[in-house]
Amino acid sequence: MTKRGNVSLSVLEDRAKFIRKETVRLSRIAGAGHYSSTFSCAELLAALYYDQMSIEPSQPGWPDRDRFVMSKGHAAIGLYPVLADLGFFDPSELDTYTRLGSPYGDHPDMKKVKGLDFSSGSLGHGLSVGLGLALAARMSMRDYMTYVLLGDGELSEGQIWEAANAAGHFKLQNLVAIVDRNGLSIDGHTEDVMSVEPLEDRFAAFGWDTQRIDGHDFGAIRAAFDRLGRGGQGKPQVIVADTVKGRGVERMEMSLDWHVGNLVGEDYDAVMSELDAGLRPFVAEDIK
Repeated sequence: MTKRGNVSLSVLEDRAKFIRKETVRLSRIAGAGHYSSTFSCAELLAALYYDQMSIEPSQPGWPDRDRFVMSKGHAAIGLYPVLADLGFFDPSELDTYTRLGSPYGDHPDMKKVKGLDFSSGSLGHGLSVGLGLALAARMSMRDYMTYVLLGDGELSEGQIWEAANAAGHFKLQNLVAIVDRNGLSIDGHTEDVMSVEPLEDRFAAFGWDTQRIDGHDFGAIRAAFDRLGRGGQGKPQVIVADTVKGRGVERMEMSLDWHVGNLVGEDYDAVMSELDAGLRPFVAEDIK
């Protein structure tokens, strides 16, 4: 079982680099990939899966596991390597990514991939699903937490705010929304396309506890997780994580050109070298 708060910051930093590197590798297999959207949430994924959530890779259906909903499902390319790395399935299976018959598609399918609690396609549904999972925990008298990773672009969907309202009404303290606030969507800057600020005030108006942090700072991420209440009745909780779209690869940072892209030839090699700097192999003992 993954134990909360038991991993060094250096290991978490290494795993974030691993997520980025695997995203680049898998994108080459597919012929295209969501680089920048995945890079902005690499630290958040690493912190959740290696340090925060209670999960058991040998028992994907463990009833008391914490749940994770990747509402911004186009970043699944960064989640699959984490699941394989932790032992949910053999890492070699990732070599089939997006190939005909592969369970590993551009968006996640919980019926095909071990370790997933949500199938994504069209964005905007994840918080509603997380709401249902949190209510299910209460009804079944289990104390697992449900974490939902939201993209800031999908916050213009009305369903997000219906779920936010319902979560506040039902006082679901076991529901944690994490907003990957990278400021860009496929159509441009979020504040130009459809303003989402002031995010803390908007969630607070629906009865949520709010925090705002640097989403690339593992110390800040861990401190935010440490402040979360667990279980019981209370306010649902949101962490607004300010991030940089494309973080880790200079040419991609805050660029609208890399929401979807394909690195080939010397460009691929240069980006992999950039990400390779300081990368070390992960061993299971790091999280024990």
